[in-house]
This record gives sequence, structure tokens and C-alpha cells, in this order.
Amino acid sequence: MPNSPRHVGAAAVTAVVALMAVSACNDGADGGSAGRTPATVKVAGVTVTKDESLHDALPEGVKKSGKVRVATDVPYPPFEMFVSEGSKELTGLDHDLGQAIGAKLGVEFVFGPQKFDGIVPALQAGKFDVAMSAITDNKERQKVVDFVDYSQSGSGILVAEGNPRKITTLTDLCGKRVGVQAATNQLKLLTGTQAKCTAAGKKKISISTYPKDSDAQLALRSGKVVADVATKPAAGWTAKTADGGKAFDLVEDPQAPGGYNASPNGIAVSKRLPGLTTAVQKALQALLDDGTVTKIYEKYGVASIAVKEATRNAAVD
Repeated sequence: MPNSPRHVGAAAVTAVVALMAVSACNDGADGGSAGRTPATVKVAGVTVTKDESLHDALPEGVKKSGKVRVATDVPYPPFEMFVSEGSKELTGLDHDLGQAIGAKLGVEFVFGPQKFDGIVPALQAGKFDVAMSAITDNKERQKVVDFVDYSQSGSGILVAEGNPRKITTLTDLCGKRVGVQAATNQLKLLTGTQAKCTAAGKKKISISTYPKDSDAQLALRSGKVVADVATKPAAGWTAKTADGGKAFDLVEDPQAPGGYNASPNGIAVSKRLPGLTTAVQKALQALLDDGTVTKIYEKYGVASIAVKEATRNAAVD
């Protein structure tokens, strides 16, 4: 899997099932029907209400329809998920955040399926208005869409519950056996850290590669490795959910709150709708300021990847 979340050419597992358009009316942000704009929406325990000034600033077509068409590719935990096996109802960080932004704008964010590599072309073709699918904001994509950036995420360190080896930074892995999925940016990160270990007079990291991250997690469970380096959102979600949150911990390095080699993730908006980009940016900032975004991210175990400011087109490549 690529360095989190989804970069150019990233392969995504696409569920071959139609998505149900849903609007949030409870803590799980599900229920409702397409085109109906609820007065309030409850997401992650927070009630979000409409801001009339933001609603008035929306493009006329969006105000008239009462909805924003959102492209997404499911599943990609914790950003995009189905509520349960075989369900058409959505959950996940992006979905919940979309419901909150929609509520703030006074419209419904209606999510629809789109294979990941077709998301940007679908926006260009006018099939969707925006996309929320763990998309990395980069300069190549900025040529055809605009981004409102809502998180920074890179690589994270997953350790055993209680962090028995007291790992707090990447260089704490020097001299230790560490698991990682093969052919990933996380492997490149570990390889690139070896010189820092040597410069600090420490032994190099003993790197064990595995076909899947789930294999690296199994090695961590059994004590074969002391840590598993994975994308930070995935590591955070695993720490929160595996064995009811009692199997693993996520290392929080204050020097890398979004993860190592973090990149901005953005809500992609069609360049045909500059007014929508501005409205989404202002709504997101309001949700950042009042703590709603933090509550949503905490729900998925990744509060540290949230940004403090809703920037636009902040790619770092």
C-alpha cells in the first residue's frame, strides 16, 4: 500500500456493490434519503447546524438541488468503509466529515461509487461535484481539480499494547527487529532511516518484510518484531479496533503529528465550481474551530492527522 493515503496510481480495492445515498441523522451518520436536507446532523456525537451565510454563498445549482454529489471508492479503512458486511450504508472518516460539512452548508453530501483511478476524470466530466476518498493533494491533480486540505498523513508506528519497548520516535527502532509490508513507502522510510541509526552510533534496524500488513501485525502479536510500520491512518484504526483496542498502541511522535513523510489529503472539487471550493473551505474551518473535526478523527483513532487550518491546494511535492 502506498504512503498514506492514496497517491497517483494507487490501487484501491473497489467493492462491487452500489452505494446507498445517505444523510446523517444519528451518531453513525447514516439514514435519510438523497436530496433531503436535514435541519441538523449528528456526527461523532456532535450536532452540526446550518450556517445561513455559507449556504447563501453556494453556487445556485447546488442550492437548488440541495445536494453535493461526492465520488468515493470503498473500502479503504478508516476513511471509507461499509457499516457491516454486505451493507450498502457507509461509514468512515471521509463519510462522516462529508456529512458534517454538508450540514454546515445546509445541503446533503450524497456519496456515490467511483473506482479510484477514475475519480478525477469523473469530476472533470461533471459526473460528481467533489470527491472524498483519501486523496493526496499533489500538483499534478491540481491542474484539473482544486483541493481543500483536511489532514496530513504519512507513516506511523504500531507497537504492542502498552508500548513495552518504550518506542517514541522513528530512530528508537534502531537495533530492533521491525515488520513492514514489502514494496511500500514504509519500507523505503525504514531503509532511509538506517543512515540515521549509523550516524547516531546505533545498530541498523533489522527489517522483516511481509506480503501484507496483516502479516506484519501477526508478527507483532507473536513478538517476532517489536513494531510494525504502516500508514498512520491504518495503524491508528488497527490500534483502536483490534481486540477491542487492547492489542496494539499507536506511537505518537510530537515531531511528526501527521506521520513520517506526511502529505496533505484533500477534498477534491471540480474547477467548474470555484464557489463550492470556497464554501467547503469555510465550512471545514468552522468545523475545525469548534472541535467537530477532532471528534470525528478521534472516532477513528487518528486525531493527530487533522490539520489546524483548512488550506487550499497545499501540495508538498
